[in-house]
Amino acid sequence: MNKNFILLITGQSLASIGDVLYMVGIISTIFALTGSATAASFVPFTITSSMFLSSLLTPLVIGKVNLKWLLTGSQLGKTGLIVVLGLFLSGISGANYYLVFLVISGIAFLDGCANPIKLTMIPQYVEPERLVRANGVAETISQFIQTVMWFVGSLFLIFMDAQQLIWVVSLMFALSSIMMFLLDNVEHQRSKQERKLDRTKVGWKTLFDVPVLRKIAYMEVLETVAATVWIAAILYVFVSDALHVDEKWWGFINGSFFLGLIIGSIYCIKYSSLVERKLAKIIFIGSLSSFFITILFSATSNPMIALLLAVGIGLFGQLKSIPQQTVIQTSVAKEKLSTVYTSLGAISTGIFGISSLGMGILADLFGVRSVFLVSGLMLAIVTLIVYKNKHLFVRNIME
Repeated sequence: MNKNFILLITGQSLASIGDVLYMVGIISTIFALTGSATAASFVPFTITSSMFLSSLLTPLVIGKVNLKWLLTGSQLGKTGLIVVLGLFLSGISGANYYLVFLVISGIAFLDGCANPIKLTMIPQYVEPERLVRANGVAETISQFIQTVMWFVGSLFLIFMDAQQLIWVVSLMFALSSIMMFLLDNVEHQRSKQERKLDRTKVGWKTLFDVPVLRKIAYMEVLETVAATVWIAAILYVFVSDALHVDEKWWGFINGSFFLGLIIGSIYCIKYSSLVERKLAKIIFIGSLSSFFITILFSATSNPMIALLLAVGIGLFGQLKSIPQQTVIQTSVAKEKLSTVYTSLGAISTGIFGISSLGMGILADLFGVRSVFLVSGLMLAIVTLIVYKNKHLFVRNIME
């Protein structure tokens, strides 16, 4: 892997670690101040809502600003906001804690801008024949961070307070900004003068004009609904009501799911040439296996079997996801990729917020097993879409 790819992934990894750590610190602070789980739950709600808004508005600047400088600027903005947050925490109280949500909303908004740009820049810095391997490396690191840092973050709070943790995060964000600054410029074509509304529609138009992207957009809706069963609130209830074990098993199952994601990523790295040759077949196998295993998970009452099934769901989900990223990245010209990713991001964040609430209501009305059956049904439809359109899931642009 070349210098630019290493800088990009290392810088974004530092930012991702910082994101988890600052959320751990803020959630613990708000819960300590209010004693309210509802108030604490507004942290992820605020983040999701802001990222959704960012996905809608980011196309206004894409095409006007070089992607490298847009990514660097968003990370510098996050660094400035996290410093403001650290200063504010020294005077936080039950009367003014709501101001924290304004700051984390700003950080999440900038994150919503940075995430699709990162995915867009990977094919800018990586040769086409190494794209599957590069996506696998990026996903492995990302999932490892998600697996480890929520656990490690809570340990940090044992020997430092939330404000000190925020200062650690500010250092990570600053280092990330420096790495983004050191990236080489990517080729940049300034877009012609268009109305703002037209610029926001570019990604959506591309999604529905390109057949494979249109199918992936439909799949994104279904997969996002399916993925909401893995949020803490639902998985916690499943552990208690379906498996009849204590809350520590929630952590075990969550960890097993992420372990599966990591194994799937490593497989795609090790056998990248095989995956490259059989993109459609691997995507289909991943979809079909995820569907069957999710149905089995909904029916099990054995916690050890649930652990193994969670590994399988993560593994096959990742076997589908990484080749699918390669299909997306080679389906349109590079200058259109960022708008495609912002549109897909808007779909996933918007649907996730709505379906999280819907799945919670469904679990209360019909029992927690029902939501995993619904998740399996969504994945079954995804599998059918892939099977009927497997001729589309190929590398479409060779450079």
